[in-house]
Amino acid sequence: MIPYGKQCIDEEDIQAVVDVLRSDWLTTGPTIEQFEKAFADFVGAKYAVAVNSGTAALHAAMFALAIGPGDEVIVPAMTFAATANCVVFQGGTPVFADVDPGTLLIDPASVESCLSTKTKAIIAVDYAGQPCDYNALEDIAQHQDLILVADACHSLGGRYKNKPVGTLAALNAFSFHPVKHITTGEGGMITTDDPKLAEKMRLFRNHGINTNHSQRDAQGSWFYEMVDLGYNYRITDFQCALGMSQLKKLPQWIDRRREIAHRYDEAFQSIPRVKPLSVQGDVFHAYHLYVVRLDMDGTNLNRSVVFSKLREAEIGVNVHYIPVYLHPFYRNRFDTHLGLCPVAERVYERIISLPLYSALSNEDQCHVIEALNKILS
Repeated sequence: MIPYGKQCIDEEDIQAVVDVLRSDWLTTGPTIEQFEKAFADFVGAKYAVAVNSGTAALHAAMFALAIGPGDEVIVPAMTFAATANCVVFQGGTPVFADVDPGTLLIDPASVESCLSTKTKAIIAVDYAGQPCDYNALEDIAQHQDLILVADACHSLGGRYKNKPVGTLAALNAFSFHPVKHITTGEGGMITTDDPKLAEKMRLFRNHGINTNHSQRDAQGSWFYEMVDLGYNYRITDFQCALGMSQLKKLPQWIDRRREIAHRYDEAFQSIPRVKPLSVQGDVFHAYHLYVVRLDMDGTNLNRSVVFSKLREAEIGVNVHYIPVYLHPFYRNRFDTHLGLCPVAERVYERIISLPLYSALSNEDQCHVIEALNKILS
């Protein structure tokens, strides 16, 4: 089976983890700060806070912004559930904006239609690895006195108008799940230029306690105080060792992902029933996913049939995503319904994610293209 995404681990990565496993610190140790600094330097941010998942990163961002009951946060309909869940974790209400039909990025015009006196923030999702229209979103945020947050879990290494992802919003959340650009197994990071927000998130990841074990060890002290209600969202030192090792290889991996995406683009020019997503001219796309829209009009096919036939051909395609508000939890808790975001609903029925990862061979990619062409023909 050719998966839609896959980690790439080499002996250098393994040795980096082994070295930490043989050290004195497996968690709350020095490797975490080293990874945070390396990551912040890579994206050009002043501060980075490492946590144990991309979901934790988003939750920490909402905590740092003091989102709570009565607050609304605008999120795109087309994203993973965690983007909206992080608002609910804090007692807030996610308000779903529709997406652009070409890019599936959050539509600034729809964002404006979602504004209310309760709106406190906007979460922009860099769907598939393409940065959003941050100029338009920042204009809305500044005019309405809102905070803009980037869910950059898909777009590490990308750029918008030559500004690196990780510096495009007040808070920028990343994921290190195995299918992402780099992995720590599970893990996440938040970048910011605001020292107060960074400190709030460091407290939050450690139960709201004002020191961690290694700090107390260095001070020869046992005393600590819990100054806020936090979670155990800590990441381990050996995960961060893997992350630092992976980060060194990220530029070449992004180059390979872009090469694979461009091969798909060229192939689908001659397959009219396969339509890649649009790419804006002022972005550097990091290609976490390669999503296409299927034109099945006039055929006896639907997306489910195409999906099944590709799986039968040993191609592990996927779908990203069901519009979040159509999940039973949101229908039951927030009374969301069909018709809320018509563009997202219409496109959802036709999209499919094809294999894309740095180790994907040209031969396997050709098999994907030929199989898809055969099914649609």
